[in-house]
Amino acid sequence: MHMKLTLKIWRQEDKDSKGKFESYEVKINEHMSFLEMLDVLNQELIELKKDPVAFEHDCREGICGACGLVINGRPHGPLQGTTTCQLHMRHFKDGQTVWIEPYRAKAFPVIKDLVVDRSSFDRIVQAGGFISVGTGQAPDGNTIPIESDVVEKSMDAAACIGCGSCVAACPNGAAMLFTAAKVSHLGLLPQGKIEHHGRVATMVRQMDKEGFGNCSNIYACEAECPKEISVDTIAYLNRSYFGSTFMSDLSP
Repeated sequence: MHMKLTLKIWRQEDKDSKGKFESYEVKINEHMSFLEMLDVLNQELIELKKDPVAFEHDCREGICGACGLVINGRPHGPLQGTTTCQLHMRHFKDGQTVWIEPYRAKAFPVIKDLVVDRSSFDRIVQAGGFISVGTGQAPDGNTIPIESDVVEKSMDAAACIGCGSCVAACPNGAAMLFTAAKVSHLGLLPQGKIEHHGRVATMVRQMDKEGFGNCSNIYACEAECPKEISVDTIAYLNRSYFGSTFMSDLSP
């Protein structure tokens, strides 16, 4: 089935320019993905010798997190647990108006149109440093017994793809869910516990330095996360940060 949509797309030359919504009409197949629909629009614009819409993407398989857009007011669109690239046009109606804009946060400056700079996330991860792992011959996988529920929590947190939907969904522009996920997937496992207190302190410090807002328990981050990461990780982060502060007070 073919559909006709009206697209209201945010166009902005760079972070210092004033942006605005521009209107476009497209005719597409309902089986297309959302990004394929934007590809169709851009091909039409190129043929008309107009500037195509800049948007970010890479794997188009819901893995890399690059594709994040705000669609009709929701990061990644109307489906729960779904990235923009995995969203298909059959979830929209013929004749519908679709509003498309970039993730909006002080720490995510617009590069162009729908593309934002999320390198602040990279700097938070870099602030976490390293973990201590013994070198030499690989130890047997069963030499360090870990409770199954701890493993599950760690792996659930490790599913974070760093897309930034939690920041875009949060009215405060907080990055607590992202930072908590990165802290949790290492801190819960034995290999990451040696540097855990220092890692938490430096990552939170970097998060604040980047200009992200404070968490006020709105829970929008969990609702819009395409990997459905729980806010329980934020509780773990808060406990860990308190512990790191206490440990630094005991340091000579």
